[in-house]
Amino acid sequence: MNGLVIMNKPAGCSSHKMVGAARRIFNMKKIGHTGTLDPAATGVLPLLLGKATRAAEMLTAENKRYTAEILLGTATDSLDLDGKILAQNPVNVTPEEVRSAVAGFVGEIEQLPPMYSAISVGGQRLYRLARQGIEVERERRRVTVHSIDVISISLPVVTVDVRCSKGTYIRSLGADIGEALGCGACLKSLCRTESGSLKLEDAYTVEDLERLAADGRLGEAVIPIDKMFYDLGELHLDPRRSALVKNGVPAYTDKFPDGEMFRVYDSEGEFIALAKRGEADGRPALKTVKAFY
Repeated sequence: MNGLVIMNKPAGCSSHKMVGAARRIFNMKKIGHTGTLDPAATGVLPLLLGKATRAAEMLTAENKRYTAEILLGTATDSLDLDGKILAQNPVNVTPEEVRSAVAGFVGEIEQLPPMYSAISVGGQRLYRLARQGIEVERERRRVTVHSIDVISISLPVVTVDVRCSKGTYIRSLGADIGEALGCGACLKSLCRTESGSLKLEDAYTVEDLERLAADGRLGEAVIPIDKMFYDLGELHLDPRRSALVKNGVPAYTDKFPDGEMFRVYDSEGEFIALAKRGEADGRPALKTVKAFY
């Protein structure tokens, strides 16, 4: 089975454990995930089955959306409630000050990745060093926060809806907002509601998949690989060009769909690749970006 399954990850479960559960339910080993969620976080976790794992980096690069509860006045070493409390401060801010501080983080910003993260420094994962009480120097990263909408303010908790680029740490964002308000902060809860075009309302729980498996309907939860790129144009090849592409030989053509990248189907209608316009021997030709045959 090849394709994508949108999982609804529960709190207290690692992304890796979700993959393990899917391998058991689908009875297959070749399953991976994109966009790791912290154990305490919930929401959209895309799982890739079979040949779809080849598209992992493409899905990881997409924008994300989160609902986050920021607990003002409490600072922890992990930037969420799973960590050790480092400081607790009074929260003497007004709703207007909160909204002003939050608005200051919209746009391109710099973030310091948290120690409790999967980033590697010197060949070691930061979270493993953090568990040993070791803190190392990290480089700040530029990310883009497209929007932050304040959903509610019930001090000391502020609930926000965040749309952001890949690589944005919402835990760091929450802590930075607390710093800007002068009281510190950490995340109380985090839910990823969107990952690219994948939405929480279309996600399956482990229990959902187990029920589908028991009814012999697991295929209903799997999105075909080509549907993952529904917004791209498509090109259908004749038998000769299909064979050339599948053998890694330049397939000359001057017919290309609109857009920089497009889906390619063989003469039998099977999705076989993502491709771009290219050139071979001075002639227009298909340039395969990612093969799925």
